Amino acid sequence: MYGISIVITVYNEEKNIRDLLHSLILQEQPIEIIIVDSMSSDKTVEIIKHYTEKYNFIRYYRKKSTRGEGRNYGVSLCKYDYIAFTDGDAVAHEYWIKNLRKLINEYDLIAGETLSAGNKKYSMERLKLFYKGFEITRPSANLCYSKELFNKIGGFDEKFVTGEDIDLNIRAINANARYICCNDCIIYNKTRENLHEFLAQAYWNGYGRAQLKAKYKDIKFGHSNELKRMFIPKYIIRNGFGLLGYLKYKREKIN
Repeated sequence: MYGISIVITVYNEEKNIRDLLHSLILQEQPIEIIIVDSMSSDKTVEIIKHYTEKYNFIRYYRKKSTRGEGRNYGVSLCKYDYIAFTDGDAVAHEYWIKNLRKLINEYDLIAGETLSAGNKKYSMERLKLFYKGFEITRPSANLCYSKELFNKIGGFDEKFVTGEDIDLNIRAINANARYICCNDCIIYNKTRENLHEFLAQAYWNGYGRAQLKAKYKDIKFGHSNELKRMFIPKYIIRNGFGLLGYLKYKREKIN
């Protein structure tokens, strides 16, 4: 049976990391869990160490890093040939790894289904991006790559503030990766807890979209269904803050 390495980057996730790790230790073996912590200052360390003492397939590293840097570092430590990525504020469905494992022999890239969990007030469908006919905004909260493909395309681009997962997916498509979206490979991603977190996420997502547009001139934003939501207040607010982030990157490039 193919082993799968699970790579997670975290920073101050004391509210969430216990739920994630509990969901991961129940996954079908063989797996290993690689946690790269960007120097958390809360109880994240204490919680993770509780798990590493009980489960020898969980390994923990502290390294000040961006998400892209942390994930690349995590992959460099993996012993298995298939890498599943998720986030510190996520929870895995009990058959997440089992369903990924059914596909890894046939595909280089498996993009799972990421569902929102938590406060629905701050939950919205992601702003989808399309590239060469593929919807490539399936996030790194739920991606599985063969290590061969990941290394071939150079891993995550560490210059990205956010959107580094979309960039990785684009390069995988350009490399003619065998690609599938798996709706049975489920991760639950927690929504933001308050308005400030929600707006900050929108702002930096906009910044990342500008980075993507600068790198890929032919990328297309959105889909026809989004026209139906244009005048819903929370979408207007989110897209407005996203535009601010987008323009910030543009100004930085000019200067």
